[in-house]
Amino acid sequence: MSTSSVSRKQLILEIRDKAKITCDLKRHLSPRTVGTIMRSLPLEGHAHLLGKSIVYFETSVDSGIERARSEFKKGDVAFLPSSGSFCFFTNNVEAAKTMTPIGKLTGNVDALKDVKSGDVLCIYEETA
Repeated sequence: MSTSSVSRKQLILEIRDKAKITCDLKRHLSPRTVGTIMRSLPLEGHAHLLGKSIVYFETSVDSGIERARSEFKKGDVAFLPSSGSFCFFTNNVEAAKTMTPIGKLTGNVDALKDVKSGDVLCIYEETA
């Protein structure tokens, strides 16, 4: 049984050949951006690291900034419109750039600490 709803979509963030982490996209955080992302799934890209606190990958998703924030907590998921990047926070962060909040990692966030630059990250809907 799926735990997705109209306002919350459960996705899987896969670190190819390493781990799968459940992730919720929350439409109420940024409705336009989350809608654009949902229509673009599945997405994948090569991992990049920003310090020890942010893992991200670039996509072709094109969406402007929405409900911009620069403070994020461990487990938050944000979208950086300037590069079309999904950003996953492994620690609490005051980011240099404002980003669009889009969701939360609900699985083992610490699995992201093992990501190496160049690992393949995929985000997709869970299928039963």
